[in-house]
Amino acid sequence: MGLEHSKNERQRSMGFLRKGPKLPAWEDALLSGKEPKSLLKRGLRYVSLSLIMKGMTSTPDFLWGLPEVQKLNLSRNQLVAIPPSLGKLDRLVVLNLGGNCLKCLPKEIGLLRSLKVLFVNMNCLTEVPAELSLCRKLEVLSLSHNCVSQLPLSFADLSNLRKLNLSNNRFMQIPLCIFALRSLDFLHLGSNRLENIAESIQYLVNLQILIVENNNVRSLPRSLCFLTTLELLNVDYNAIQALPDDLYLLRRLPRIAWNPMDKGLHIAHNPLSRPLPEVIEGGLDVLFNYLREKKEHH
Repeated sequence: MGLEHSKNERQRSMGFLRKGPKLPAWEDALLSGKEPKSLLKRGLRYVSLSLIMKGMTSTPDFLWGLPEVQKLNLSRNQLVAIPPSLGKLDRLVVLNLGGNCLKCLPKEIGLLRSLKVLFVNMNCLTEVPAELSLCRKLEVLSLSHNCVSQLPLSFADLSNLRKLNLSNNRFMQIPLCIFALRSLDFLHLGSNRLENIAESIQYLVNLQILIVENNNVRSLPRSLCFLTTLELLNVDYNAIQALPDDLYLLRRLPRIAWNPMDKGLHIAHNPLSRPLPEVIEGGLDVLFNYLREKKEHH
């Protein structure tokens, strides 16, 4: 009887151990008994950590004990949330959270005062925290392929932002705060629900690339023609019927472009009224001459 009781106790004990806390397979494989600091790569400029495609559903706790990290890549996992502990990594310069399942970002992201590059593309975001505008050194921001329909007004404070990708979201109009971002040289608003481009676009005086393809834009504002730094203007797949007469002022556009990567004017797949389709077939110089003469006659 005593032997039987002892055997049962031993089995219960073993069962308890089997059900105890266990490191996720990806975290166990990452560390393999090593110190977390051993995962860091020390380059000439940055201390970096890449945990791309590790099958993570949550961030590893050891991550928040590595404050020296400057470049962090957590892309292409299955992360559903980023904890407030993110704020501890206040030396981050580059943060890649793309290709996850994030529905929101923690407010503590505003503590990353050294952040210059942020990728949160291909997630499930419906909004962006106003605290992100505290990252005043931010230069590159990608929020593409999410479900965002508006931005906080405080985004106007991101005065160093140069490249902004808001494509494949749910914007019905260009957020007002964007027109305050005078350092922008790249703005991608393709595949949204835009019906117009506000006259305030003229304030983006350093803009070189503007992509508004695949929206419902019906006309281009005259003020767009004063962005003489534009080298690529893509308005393919919209509802544009006429072009502003002053478009010929955009002299840095080198050609009528057809390849998505080419600089120039992309104007294909619009219901342009005649004779514009025929004029465009002659090339950009022919189009600009036509618009200039049309304006002079008026």
